[in-house]
Amino acid sequence: MSAAAPGAEWLESDAMGGYASGTVAGYRSRRYHALLLTPRTPPTGRIVLVNGFEAWVEAPAGNFPLSTQHYAPDVVHPRGLDLIAAFTHEPWPTWTFRGPGGIEIVHECIVDRVDGSVLLAWRLVAAETSAQLHVRPLLSGRDYHALMRENAAFDFSAWVANGNVSWRPYAQLPAIAALSNGAYLHQPLWYRNFLYREEAARGLDCIEDLASPGMFTFELSRGEAVLVLRAGDGVAVDAEALAQRVRELEAARRKPLAPLDRAAESYIVRRGRGHTILAGFPWFTDWGRDTFIAMRGLCIARGQHDIAASILLAWAGTVSAGMLPNRFPDDAAAPEYNSVDASLWYVVAVHEFLEAARPEARVRDALLEACWTILDGYAAGTRFGIRMDSDGLLACGVPGVQLTWMDAKVADRVITPRVGKPVEVQALWINALRCAGGRDGAIAAQAQAAFGKRFWNADAGCLYDVVDADHERGRVDASLRPNQILAVGGLPHALVDGERARAVVATVERELLTPMGLRSLSPQDPAYRGRYAGGVAERDGAYHQGTVWPWLIGPFVDAWLRVEGGDAAHREAARLRFLAPLQAHLDAAGLGHVSEIADGDPPHTPRGCPFQAWSLAELIRALARTAPG
Repeated sequence: MSAAAPGAEWLESDAMGGYASGTVAGYRSRRYHALLLTPRTPPTGRIVLVNGFEAWVEAPAGNFPLSTQHYAPDVVHPRGLDLIAAFTHEPWPTWTFRGPGGIEIVHECIVDRVDGSVLLAWRLVAAETSAQLHVRPLLSGRDYHALMRENAAFDFSAWVANGNVSWRPYAQLPAIAALSNGAYLHQPLWYRNFLYREEAARGLDCIEDLASPGMFTFELSRGEAVLVLRAGDGVAVDAEALAQRVRELEAARRKPLAPLDRAAESYIVRRGRGHTILAGFPWFTDWGRDTFIAMRGLCIARGQHDIAASILLAWAGTVSAGMLPNRFPDDAAAPEYNSVDASLWYVVAVHEFLEAARPEARVRDALLEACWTILDGYAAGTRFGIRMDSDGLLACGVPGVQLTWMDAKVADRVITPRVGKPVEVQALWINALRCAGGRDGAIAAQAQAAFGKRFWNADAGCLYDVVDADHERGRVDASLRPNQILAVGGLPHALVDGERARAVVATVERELLTPMGLRSLSPQDPAYRGRYAGGVAERDGAYHQGTVWPWLIGPFVDAWLRVEGGDAAHREAARLRFLAPLQAHLDAAGLGHVSEIADGDPPHTPRGCPFQAWSLAELIRALARTAPG
């Protein structure tokens, strides 16, 4: 078996928001695992067309499976995972199976980054051995958040031309083209009661039926078997030529890229004529806050300035009453303007881009105009009580709405409302005022002075999480959370320095630091939740009440270097102490990527999205920050 755990997950994404994903063992543990998952309104409106396949080999030494399925109540059959001799996800997912008599078969899955075609290929390592491969695609045709059960509406009809096949299970959805160099036998079957254990663990529906219209047969002794899956009904295609093109183009695209760069590109997709960043796979789309935090590591730190400009310009056109959207819904509904910090992160990202790229005046002026519109809107007052107060600090929040990044909500209850003046919002606000062309220096100075007077918690040796809580003058929330680290590191300008900065970093390190990042709440707090598990309400209740967030390691490393020193010795120490555990995690959950969250309690089990943009981005940014030289 591969060194990677059987349940570890691989990802192949395209540039439109589609992807293929699964486990090393081959079974689907999530409803989101699929081979052909494509967006109808890129990068949103994603639908699953081909979920997986059943595959087996007939050979003189005996027949054996190349696939693994997990059925309810807990039956694993067939067990192709037992024959996996090796697996790698670099440069794309590749399995080596060893069957009876020592026969070896290599299986590859490659997604064409440009058009989303999915190449599945199988070849004999020992070419003199005769073997016949049978592959049954398993189809659904559903929203990627949903599940399918056996139904009479599913259309098994097949259109065959030159050995290639097209199916359209539902008239309102795109057709599925299956292009192969094998022989197709139309033989409709239902496969029932697949079990998705990750969905079961999350308290969600977890049973699905899938349809298989027919079977492809390949003579492996004659050469490589190829099956290319793509959305659409075009079947007049040479499958072998297409497979060769996909492999050559993807090999050429990936070869110059280091593994972290290849992972970074997974999240950068098209939106209209520009670009955006998907917050995470398998279920997030593009969120404003996540995009602007992540682009610093995924784009700016990697020198991808053209992509950064495209993202920032695309989002500049969405400013409304000084706010940028926090989310574009999957169903193409109107964007949601419900974040206080997304717009401020945008201003910071613009500043860092302008510093790094020195773009032409046209681009610079357009981005600064968007930044000024944001700051003017915030100063004058906008949605949800967001407004500059008389002390220059930024007040925000109304009952029942979650505006900061700690945005969990169970029914009508906001778990961490943080109404008033949250600490990281002030850090972002003052940085934005300083970064936007130096236009608002007087306001920034006033706010900085007020911050220094009002946020220091002398009893705890750190910063308050919220002052003027619930808009009550003088009321504070002293919860020990990681938000305060942004007042010391992670942004262009620190709000706290000297002994206070040193105390903040020491307190955060002592109470919140784990190998996976920073806890969202101190374990000493009665509200602390050490495990992110259970149903939706239980998980959302723990989301920011102790759960670890890897993305916060970037601001923490910045802050630690600010107070300890940024010389080569300290950079190396930071890399070994704080970043090496996250680098080890790259081979543990979402292969080559960093998870969204982890349990607050040891062993800090990875949770949430196994592929998270800002988690990976902040690791990349921190590695660049601590690089030798």
